[in-house]
Amino acid sequence: MTSSTMTATAPSATMATTDAAPQDEPHGAPSPVTLLVCTSCRNADGADSDPRPGQRLLAGVEAANDGAATVIGHECLGNCKRRLSAAFVAEDGWTYVFGDLAEDNAADLIEGARLLAEARGGVMPWRGRPQCLKSGMVSRVPPLPSATGKAVS
Repeated sequence: MTSSTMTATAPSATMATTDAAPQDEPHGAPSPVTLLVCTSCRNADGADSDPRPGQRLLAGVEAANDGAATVIGHECLGNCKRRLSAAFVAEDGWTYVFGDLAEDNAADLIEGARLLAEARGGVMPWRGRPQCLKSGMVSRVPPLPSATGKAVS
């Protein structure tokens, strides 16, 4: 695998991507939350359909996006065992990775982006989360220290 760097339109967002494809362009107005949707995810039987379920999920997220997130399709998020994956990257907040999503979870992902963007302290609240963002959480990564060297709360 080769590695390249892509700069999204979200403020201060630089993403490392693997084998970046043309669909890896940001969609939506700049937002404090970037939503990465895995476009290479396959369905449960592993069939190599075209478009893949991840690509269809991305199309649904782009259609549902009302400016709540900067949406980027990414070729692989490396969460293949939990198929249909997405990640939220919050400016000055936590990063969340979700799996076990369905193609019809597009509106849920936009709601999650909205919750994270409005969250105090950059932590997505548990209450109010769509069910797929409760049961499908894979990991939560704390924010990196700010430029001042202090941890972001």
